Amino acid sequence: MHQLALTRYRVLFLMLVALIGTSAQASIPSGMLSGDNPSLAPMLDKTLPAVVNVVVTGKATPQRNNPLFNDPFFRQFFNAPQQQQQQPRMDHPTATGSGVIIDADKGYLVTNYHVVHDAEKIEVRLNDNRQFDATVVGTDPETDLAVIQIKADDLTALQMANSDQLRVGDFVVAVGNPFGLRQTVTSGIVSGLGRHIGTPRGGEGSRYQNFIQTDASINPGNSGGALLNLQGQLVGINSEILSQSGGNIGIGFAIPSNLVQSVANQLIENGEVKRGMLGVVGQNLTPELAKAFDLKIEEGVVIAQVMPDSPAEKAGVRERDVVTAINGKSIENFSDLQNAIGLRSPGDKITISLVRDGKKREMTATLGNAAKMAGGGESGSANLAQGLQGATFGPVSEDNPLAGEVTGVQVNNVERASPAARAGLRPGDVITSVNRQNVKNMADLQKLAGANQQQLLLHVRRGRGALFLLIE
Repeated sequence: MHQLALTRYRVLFLMLVALIGTSAQASIPSGMLSGDNPSLAPMLDKTLPAVVNVVVTGKATPQRNNPLFNDPFFRQFFNAPQQQQQQPRMDHPTATGSGVIIDADKGYLVTNYHVVHDAEKIEVRLNDNRQFDATVVGTDPETDLAVIQIKADDLTALQMANSDQLRVGDFVVAVGNPFGLRQTVTSGIVSGLGRHIGTPRGGEGSRYQNFIQTDASINPGNSGGALLNLQGQLVGINSEILSQSGGNIGIGFAIPSNLVQSVANQLIENGEVKRGMLGVVGQNLTPELAKAFDLKIEEGVVIAQVMPDSPAEKAGVRERDVVTAINGKSIENFSDLQNAIGLRSPGDKITISLVRDGKKREMTATLGNAAKMAGGGESGSANLAQGLQGATFGPVSEDNPLAGEVTGVQVNNVERASPAARAGLRPGDVITSVNRQNVKNMADLQKLAGANQQQLLLHVRRGRGALFLLIE
């Protein structure tokens, strides 16, 4: 009986394998069958020439002496030599990444900002072993994208797919140059959509995030490479991995092609990305807030502050409104709102769906220019303590990674060698308290850190960390 049961299970297993195989072949696009076996080779023969190797040479930097060696007590205690030997300059550091040709006629390629941002020289190596020097057309650190250009003939470009049509479970192929191994192909599925992963690489990651998550292997060197669908169309640019070891563990992230197309077009036309701004500060709707506001919704963004003379104020948005959708697309948290606004251009009209006093409302707003609004809302340090001189401050901006998470005053700019710079303040810092008293806005900062204050204890949020700064 036991043997008979095992035989039946084997038969069922073989039938299941045959059924899956038949279904898989039926879903394979024409031209992807090689003999009797499904294969990605026909598709890759057409697309591999569009994925390139990007070799970046950085600026040479001298090795810095350890400052401890300049301390006489340290030198005497450890019997260090009287004169520390000068370290030689480092050779020009070289890094490799990947890129994708998006315009064959003009030689435009897209890659990651973090691949080329510190480059002194960029070299592009094609699939046919031709090599060309590349120039930077424009970069956008907020989305971790860059456009570079080469002068070459007979190039192959990838067709952009509509990434909004991707579904979890779709098959995808990652192409790039991991660890310098050129033209490496891995396959997998879309594991998730609309992912937000914070700010990796020590706070240098992209702020506007709507990542495609995939289990197709992505490793160092894949950055800037292509994520393809089975038709050979570009659905994303490989950008991040989630790993404690630096290698692939089956969780990689790609920037959706629709976002890539939008940013690339602006970089090619203007050399920069101009972002829209609504002019609000908000926070995620929590169950506690929903109960306090007597709301029956569970997701959205509570507006905590509306900036004066902003598009939000002109549209009629008020504090305590809960934004639930932009242009009909649900807003679950502040990251969703940040993406919905920051990935649009100044002058774009949007429809804001919100809940006010338990009633649904819709409003139309015309987005402003984020750069101009940030400058217009600044306040200098003229009436602040001496230790804050040289810095400008303002509300926590929508594109700050801490927006929606903390309340305080943002440091917008710090002049080099100023008292504020010597105190340790940096652009993007958020001051949340002064002398152990909470700071909610500029009025609080001016009251607690006025010109007559001799000593300040600042609590500062910086990226995903926090620190205290004592200014005397």
